[in-house]
Amino acid sequence: MNNFFHTKIEFLKGVGPQRAELLQKELNIYTYGDLIQHYPFRYLDRTQFYKIAELDESMPYVQVRGRVRGKEVLGEGKKQRLAATLVDEDGSEMELVWFKGVKWMQKTLKNHTDYIVFGKPTSFNGKWNMAHPELEELAEEKQTAAFLQPVYHTTEKLKAFRVESKTISRIMEMLLKVAVPNINETLSPDLIDHYRLMSKRDALINIHFPQSVEKYNAAKFRLKFEELFYIQLRLLRQKTVRRADLAGQVFKQVPTVTEFYKNHMTFDLTNAQKRVIREIHKDLTAGKQMNRLLQGDVGSGKTIVAFITMLIAADNGAQSVLMAPTEILADQHYTGLKEFADRLGINIGKLTGSTKTKDRKVLHEQLRSGEMKMIVGTHALLEDVVQFHNLGLCIVDEQHRFGVEQRSKLWRKNPRIIPHVLVMTATPIPRTLAMTLYGDLDVSVIDEMPAGRKEIVTVHRFDSHRLKVFQFVRDQIKLGRQVYIVYPLIEESEGMDYKDLMDGYESVRRAFPEHQVSMVHGKLKAQDKDYEMQRFVRNETQIMVATTVIEVGVNVPNASVMIIESAERFGLSQLHQLRGRVGRGAEQSYCILMTGYKLSKDSKTRLETMVRTNNGFEIADIDLKLRGPGDLMGTQQSGVLDLLIADLAKDAPILQEARAAAQRVLNEDPQLDQPQHQNIMRHIKSLSVNTINWSRIS
Repeated sequence: MNNFFHTKIEFLKGVGPQRAELLQKELNIYTYGDLIQHYPFRYLDRTQFYKIAELDESMPYVQVRGRVRGKEVLGEGKKQRLAATLVDEDGSEMELVWFKGVKWMQKTLKNHTDYIVFGKPTSFNGKWNMAHPELEELAEEKQTAAFLQPVYHTTEKLKAFRVESKTISRIMEMLLKVAVPNINETLSPDLIDHYRLMSKRDALINIHFPQSVEKYNAAKFRLKFEELFYIQLRLLRQKTVRRADLAGQVFKQVPTVTEFYKNHMTFDLTNAQKRVIREIHKDLTAGKQMNRLLQGDVGSGKTIVAFITMLIAADNGAQSVLMAPTEILADQHYTGLKEFADRLGINIGKLTGSTKTKDRKVLHEQLRSGEMKMIVGTHALLEDVVQFHNLGLCIVDEQHRFGVEQRSKLWRKNPRIIPHVLVMTATPIPRTLAMTLYGDLDVSVIDEMPAGRKEIVTVHRFDSHRLKVFQFVRDQIKLGRQVYIVYPLIEESEGMDYKDLMDGYESVRRAFPEHQVSMVHGKLKAQDKDYEMQRFVRNETQIMVATTVIEVGVNVPNASVMIIESAERFGLSQLHQLRGRVGRGAEQSYCILMTGYKLSKDSKTRLETMVRTNNGFEIADIDLKLRGPGDLMGTQQSGVLDLLIADLAKDAPILQEARAAAQRVLNEDPQLDQPQHQNIMRHIKSLSVNTINWSRIS
């Protein structure tokens, strides 16, 4: 693209300084480039007309031709409204009503004049009416009316200043008139040919003002493909550069690993775990820095894979670090790994916010000297005072909870050679999201559960079944089991009738006077939370009432029942994570989803999915379709997902094609300096260094 698209929006005819300021604040539109990429989010078919007698309340928006006969202002003060009667050619009547802009509409609306009205029909007392319809005088109707009329996102504030979808549409027409000669092609001729893509120029015209459904579909495909192609190109180039430029320590020796397998491992690894360890070992012996994402459901055995990777590092004179997002999780990892490390005579430490000063001094000294081979901890590991003799491996658990800057602080702890990186997550990430968020990482998946694990039985029960559910809990506790009861809120928030934790805690104590009940929530101090958790671990309390702080929490093999109150309030992935807190032991475990009867369509889908499947990846795919990618991974990643037109939930096939195309281009021409890739290189060069989404118009 050229400097034309850097032009400030206020210089466009029909915008001016005041509107420009509003568009900047409300929609982040600063330049011609921003505006042309403010795509419509839907289209209205304005070719079809209805008779008033044909209307039906299920219709979203309709067009009716008719004549305005009579208008009057009713009510007083704030309750004032303008009502007009529209009569169609069959003599059927409909009332048109305006509650806002009454004076302006009264002046504008002409009596005894033919109009096309467009809006949502509703029926009241057997009469049809339409509130705030769009109006067009029939005499003015354009003969060349657009086949599909674009509808643009706007905001309440913009509407208050009369910048509605129609206004944006008019501004867009102005822009396209002057922009068309300045739109350059951004993809190579062979890509356009291979995928039969519409030109960039035609795509931008037809996404805003489609000349037909076919042309709209072609424009949409072209722009989605381009957006995903450039995102994948950026990620794959990063990966290639890292592979070529970043050396990694070579870990060839594995004597302790062999000893661990032979003499200390009390269980067999699953085939999935073995496959993943082979993939990791191959990376560690290649001489390049490993950058791998390890995905696996809760309980699939990621921690033991992490430990074996740490052993490989130790066998080769390197130290490793395992960083977790919470103290509870760091403690759990440390306790689990220390047992194995002690058997092998390996020095392992733990560093969290609660580590005492005198213990810290010892840890710091042992890390600097290289005496301590492994350390598990939280953000405390990132402090400058924590220095290593030779840090060779960084493992980050639930990495989406750490910002990029935090993670890179860890990598810089070895100034000589960048450590190998293994990122672990128990949040199953749909393939399309993984390819976009972690497209620069190699991905390993543990898709098999350890032998002897019974599938968790999940049921959905309404509040009216509570007595039966509580009886079931009593029966389970008699068998020696423990129970989690999770609530969505800590305190009652105004206007919400969901179970609140405090009420819940009291009612659980009343219902189970013979049993001990713990309570844990996010507002508790760390040591109090830990104290309650430990009581539950030791089976001193049989019921744990909690908020989602236990989502990633203590491993309690004896806890076999998870009750989730107001389950409709939770996202699907969160429900799945919570369910993974039980089913850790050999006993049959249960997850009970409690709700009221009033459920939205999405809530029903979530609950049905939970009852039907335990497969985290299937659940993640459905969650992506329901919630969209933005909500799924938290804000740290939102830059990557700053998508203009593509939709990861729906566009998986286009994403896969785009990634394959980007890979082909880079295999052929890694530097993009061959003549056929000039368009691509020119487009990348026109972008600022910080542009994450390379498909943007600069």
